[in-house]
Amino acid sequence: MDIIKERRNQVVKAGAEGTLALACEKKSTAGSVSQRACVFCGSRVVLYPITDALHLIHGPIGCAAYTWDIRGSLSSGKEIYRLSFTTDLHEKEVVFGGEKKLYQALVELIDKHEPKAAFVYSTCIVGVIGDDVEAICRKVSAEKGIDVLPVMSEGFNGTKKDGYKVACEALDKLVGTDNISEVPDYSINILGDFNLAGELWILTEYYKKMGVNINATITGDGRVDDIRKAHKAGLNVVQCSGSMMHLAKLMKEKYDVPFMKVSYFGIEDMSDALYEVARFFKSDELFAKAKELVKSELHDLIPALQKYREELEGKKAAIYVGGAFKAISLVKALRLIGVKTVVVGSQTGNKEDYEQLKELCDEGTIIVDDSNPNELSQFVKETNSDIFIGGVKERPIAHKMGLGFCDHNHERKEPLAGYEGMLNFAKEIYATAMSPVWQFTRKGAKRQ
Repeated sequence: MDIIKERRNQVVKAGAEGTLALACEKKSTAGSVSQRACVFCGSRVVLYPITDALHLIHGPIGCAAYTWDIRGSLSSGKEIYRLSFTTDLHEKEVVFGGEKKLYQALVELIDKHEPKAAFVYSTCIVGVIGDDVEAICRKVSAEKGIDVLPVMSEGFNGTKKDGYKVACEALDKLVGTDNISEVPDYSINILGDFNLAGELWILTEYYKKMGVNINATITGDGRVDDIRKAHKAGLNVVQCSGSMMHLAKLMKEKYDVPFMKVSYFGIEDMSDALYEVARFFKSDELFAKAKELVKSELHDLIPALQKYREELEGKKAAIYVGGAFKAISLVKALRLIGVKTVVVGSQTGNKEDYEQLKELCDEGTIIVDDSNPNELSQFVKETNSDIFIGGVKERPIAHKMGLGFCDHNHERKEPLAGYEGMLNFAKEIYATAMSPVWQFTRKGAKRQ
């Protein structure tokens, strides 16, 4: 493999003897054109699904491209979060400062939309010109009587993961501010699910059937008032650990709310997510209901998956996603439908994640941290992959190389979590990998 010298310890093969530990949690190598995104992008991924809050980007109009309505995150109520406001800083504000414009924008938007809270995202240029965003937020908060929370997401040498952290710290200022509301027994918060294509509603229905109360969803279909009382839950269930583990640890430290990591992708991990909650509460009744729910769901799902497995057996997949938790679940889900993972990587995985991937993957699988388009293209060629699973930045790589692509990022409109999502995933992999269009590509022609 032709890899940039400084990155060679960030690529390994599963099962290889004498394999070194994969280096991870590093800043991107200069010149590698990482697939990672900026600090602001990370912060908006976490915070934007809070549907009754105002979200205002303090920066040039270009930064607002990240907030256009491209995500599949859905709301059961208000949709202020869809409006994507920006102060649209120009040359004048760069020279003389943008604080006045920020103040005017906040006052006008709060008066018009009456949000429960407001988040103000400071982008790179604001760090250069030195606007006191925090002071403006305090001033408007005092005047309007709502929380106006600064999200310091300048991105000079930062990454999307740094954005997750500043978003969690903004949320931490809301958590614990409601000490009046009471919550039922067996109450949990779901952290790190963003209700893409309504997935959160599928998951909450499972937990409700078990007898578990959902206290707050942070942040898919999120509500400011629910986040305020999140500290009253008995347990934080964290799906996207890369984005939300920092908040879970803060709540454990400040309010002694325990947390567990789960995944809702694939049969095995989805079932474990239900069982582990029942075990935590030490309730035989919850566990019995969980078993009955899983049995009922699998009764129809397993036979439905079998026909896809028969067609897909022997196909090979490359995976590159944001969080390693998702990559782990995808390897398991693909194996269930007969697809072998030959490349797998993530933007934000840690040592524990990659050790788990090395144990899970077949011998020879390429495992990579913080990859780039050249590397990913090379890996796909070397392994002769049939399908690429990733996000919006990986799609062009797949299409340019003439192989099928499965969107597993925030832009998708199809639910892929839960048992229902597993069937959708199998259908999408089948439709993509088996499409007759690939016979007209150079790769397909070679196989004729």
